[in-house]
Amino acid sequence: MKRIALINPRYGLEASGSAEYYTRMIAEHLANRYEVEVLTTKAIDPSTWKDWYARDVETIHGVTVWRFSVEKLRAIDFTEYSDAYLQEMAQNHRNLSKEQTWFEKQGPFAPNCIRYIRKHRRNYNKFIFIGFDHYLTTAGLPEVTDRAILIPAAAEIPCFHFLTCESLFIKPKAFVFFSDTERKLVRRRFPRTEPIPCEVMGTGVDVPYQVDSNAFRQQYGLADPYLLYVGRVDESKGCPRMIRYFMEYKRRCGGKLKLVLIGKNACHIPARPDILSLGFVSDEEKYAGMAGAKALLVPYEQERMSISLLEAMSLSIPILANGSNEILRQHCIDSNGGLFYQNYFEFEGAVQYLMEHSIAYMQICVNAKNYVMKNYGWKRIMQKFDRLILK
Repeated sequence: MKRIALINPRYGLEASGSAEYYTRMIAEHLANRYEVEVLTTKAIDPSTWKDWYARDVETIHGVTVWRFSVEKLRAIDFTEYSDAYLQEMAQNHRNLSKEQTWFEKQGPFAPNCIRYIRKHRRNYNKFIFIGFDHYLTTAGLPEVTDRAILIPAAAEIPCFHFLTCESLFIKPKAFVFFSDTERKLVRRRFPRTEPIPCEVMGTGVDVPYQVDSNAFRQQYGLADPYLLYVGRVDESKGCPRMIRYFMEYKRRCGGKLKLVLIGKNACHIPARPDILSLGFVSDEEKYAGMAGAKALLVPYEQERMSISLLEAMSLSIPILANGSNEILRQHCIDSNGGLFYQNYFEFEGAVQYLMEHSIAYMQICVNAKNYVMKNYGWKRIMQKFDRLILK
């Protein structure tokens, strides 16, 4: 049986975030066909990378997880250092040594993980690296170029234009892209990657067959229609602007519409009766909340993947997405299962359309579910992984 290693900075049932959830789902499904191990850190909080897990190795849902200590916490001066280097880049001055320092300061700086990869490179048939913009990939992938698969989750973020990436992206034996938009972005930015094989696929979606949205409504007193956001309530996710847009919509249009937020709160949330911040909830409650929503808000400006987007669509719930994010916009266009906006007035128009056009709304709901069923089934995704792993 082939032995596969997946490398991601965080991994575990406690690690929240799309990339972490994606890695866990891929690992668990691959474990049905291969010997799968995960190489990760002991950290759970990416703002510090402080060790949180105690064990060096454990098994989670049939997957062996090797954890390595982070030797240096995320640098206190990382933001200052990054801003200074980005200013140099703006003047067309790029420096590999400074970029190496950038990745080490950002972290997670776990050189023992890299030493493990170097020492055991012949013991694994494939190393699958998730994310291009962290230390474990930039330091680890060059050690195993002849058997590396990169899932870059690429986007137009500043470090995508580092010199480091120009050499990194031509090293793997294969790519996995979440969308054709991402594939084109990488091929355009790094033309030398064109001969490298790739597969375009997202992640499969595992949602319950039966979801009790009425119980969720009763539990939280939601008799009125609501828009839902799922994820870390954070400025980096575009949440403040989303909240401002919702409040302006209520000021201009009135009505009983509410905004429900599910996830850890990391930014200011106005105290209003029409905004409910629920914090962390169980998966059962999350799916029930999705099933009862008018639409799922996806306000990300730079996020490269959204598991909650696919989960909502699989439950026949439309998405209302930030259209300045090319990947989210393309989901809406390809599926006809959601609407997108790029300013407040487009946001208002989209919400009004979903609220007032019941027949069109029902068709959008059908389109959303069909899109996920057609493109994000686990059987098809695993077949694509097989093609890359067995080469």
